[in-house]
Amino acid sequence: MHIREIQEFQKIRKEARAYLCYLLHRNLPNRLPNISIDVVYEGLERIVHELPQVRAAYILDAQGKQISKIITLNEKLKDVKIEYNQANRTYFYKAVKERKCILTDPYPSLLDGEMVVSAAMPIFNDKGELLYVAVIEISLNELLKFVKREKGENWAYTFNRVVYGIFAAALFAICVLLFIDGVKMFFTYTLSNIEVKKMFESTILITLSLALFDLVKTLLFEEVIGEKEDHPFAIHKTMIKFLGSIVIALAIEGLMLVFKFAMIDPKMLIYASLLIGAVTLLLIGLAYYMKSVGKDIK
Repeated sequence: MHIREIQEFQKIRKEARAYLCYLLHRNLPNRLPNISIDVVYEGLERIVHELPQVRAAYILDAQGKQISKIITLNEKLKDVKIEYNQANRTYFYKAVKERKCILTDPYPSLLDGEMVVSAAMPIFNDKGELLYVAVIEISLNELLKFVKREKGENWAYTFNRVVYGIFAAALFAICVLLFIDGVKMFFTYTLSNIEVKKMFESTILITLSLALFDLVKTLLFEEVIGEKEDHPFAIHKTMIKFLGSIVIALAIEGLMLVFKFAMIDPKMLIYASLLIGAVTLLLIGLAYYMKSVGKDIK
């Protein structure tokens, strides 16, 4: 579950950072004389009430020590104790090093272990000296929901999943029917009544069923569940497996026609030869495609 959320976070990271840093810049003073901790605290309170998705907010001093109590709307988190010195935390040293508002990668919260991200902004006085680091922590899941809702993607995402789910279910039904028909055809003929033609036809149906299953599996995991392989070759795997199954099915059909025409009408062997030739071209094309994809990845 966390893997998918982290992958989705990478896609919306730029928008999330822009919005959270905008909130911090708008509500907190910076590079002004006499900036008190009370003013910073009040600014964080406004952010927490404006954006309820923020789980907690607090202030660190220039050494990374927490100098304010936790600001939160969650009653369960108000009395939670966290590390007093957070100088080794990413949100502190990265904000201090870059001297600007930053957004961290997802990490387990110090409060309760939930997967979160934090936006942190260093606050300087008018002489450029670091005074505080303001931190707001937001649940990764809530952040994803918020950004998608603001971008109007929730309904589109749901609609996309439903449509792909319907197509996957329909293709799976066809896959099952092909498999059942292929197995039934295979076991209908006993050893004393073997028909090579029927065995070939059964093999073709089962092979096509396997090709459809690979396609259904890809649609289900990538478009409905949302678990995509994070590998540059992954996007081509389904096409290669599907085309490979089709090539195998056509090759079996061509072989079956060779036997059939050789026994009943040798003049028709030319058509079987054309089919086998087409299968060969498909196989060469598939091999070239795989080689080209491999070069692009390297």
